Amino acid sequence: MKKIIAMLLALVMVFALAACGQSAAPAAEAPAAEAPAAEAPAAEPAAEAPAVKAGFIFLHDENSTYDLNFINAAKEACEELGIEYLLKTGVPEGQECYDTAAELVDEGCNFIFADSFGHEPFMIQAAKEFPEVQFCHATGTQAHTVGLANYHNAFASIYEGRFLGGVAAGLKLNEMIESGKITAEQAKVGYIGAFPYAEVVSGFTSFFLGVRYVCPSATMEVTFTNSWYDPTLEKEGATKLISRGCVLLSEHADSMGAPTECQANGIPFVFYNGSAADACPDTFIVASRIDWAPYMKFAMQCVAEGKEIPADWTGTIATGSVKITEVNEQAAAAGTAEKLAEVQAALADGSLKVFDTATWTKDGATLTEYLADVDDMGDFVPETNVIADGYFHESEYRSAPYFDLFIDGITNIDA
Repeated sequence: MKKIIAMLLALVMVFALAACGQSAAPAAEAPAAEAPAAEAPAAEPAAEAPAVKAGFIFLHDENSTYDLNFINAAKEACEELGIEYLLKTGVPEGQECYDTAAELVDEGCNFIFADSFGHEPFMIQAAKEFPEVQFCHATGTQAHTVGLANYHNAFASIYEGRFLGGVAAGLKLNEMIESGKITAEQAKVGYIGAFPYAEVVSGFTSFFLGVRYVCPSATMEVTFTNSWYDPTLEKEGATKLISRGCVLLSEHADSMGAPTECQANGIPFVFYNGSAADACPDTFIVASRIDWAPYMKFAMQCVAEGKEIPADWTGTIATGSVKITEVNEQAAAAGTAEKLAEVQAALADGSLKVFDTATWTKDGATLTEYLADVDDMGDFVPETNVIADGYFHESEYRSAPYFDLFIDGITNIDA
């Protein structure tokens, strides 16, 4: 009997201990179960948006209107996205570019952008050396053929902005003709170009076609400084063109040398990369520029999200990449802003083509085909027909311009 009682007591103790174990476990585990739920929101953003640190390489500093345009875009894009960034100015188109890129990698940058055409071979060198870093280069030509997953080119259809600037210039010429200040035959425009590269040729040709869109009698003379930024040479170029009878000027160069010379001589002027209204209130009409912020934001977001950046990207009016400044009513012809809005809408919807072959000739002939060196292999051998459907397809087969024709009506006075 005592044995039976002892066994019953033992069973009661076992069940009691088991019951205690079941009730104690949830109490002990509850705080641990809540901790992961509290930590989850902090863990997920790191997985979805890896940290981006951006490095930017500029040919000159803020004194160059070209580089200032890039610098402002870089600051805007990074600050809007909350991205840490480093700016390197005054970097020549040489081995210094590669050295600067390598320094930026050492400083933790995983996105590096360079702004000048001559930086390209050194950016490619860096991209090969640092495959884990994304390299983006403005105005370059080789990303679609070099075959590097971490090297990319970008440009914009700035020829449309140049065309709009030309329309504003043509309206001013018409005002001068109507007022008797000049005759239709004296409607000669001058243009200061940096180099005789396709980028510059495309720019001054689209500007000229914009002028002729509203002022058919206009002609144009072009001179080159062979420098992207030289205030003295740009001023001298303006002086030379004015002395040759040019009554309105524009440029593809990066200083205030030419605009201030125009202000001093009372010559109307269409600028590039920013407004000159404060310095030249009596002569500055309007300016076009590429807004690089949309591309920079897009590319950096691709890095943050682990997405592929296109090898070649062309911004447009629709992407917000082609901009014109506010018209300076003090110097512009009446109705300029309204006309520019009308023309911009036609460009945006495709009903107007800047390089419509019905509006220009080469050596007296209308071109129906033209081979351009789109696949830049360093051999300067043209291989791609870029005229179809009645117009030259600029920046469609590659973002960087390849229009390199000197059309009728434009004279290179340095040739």
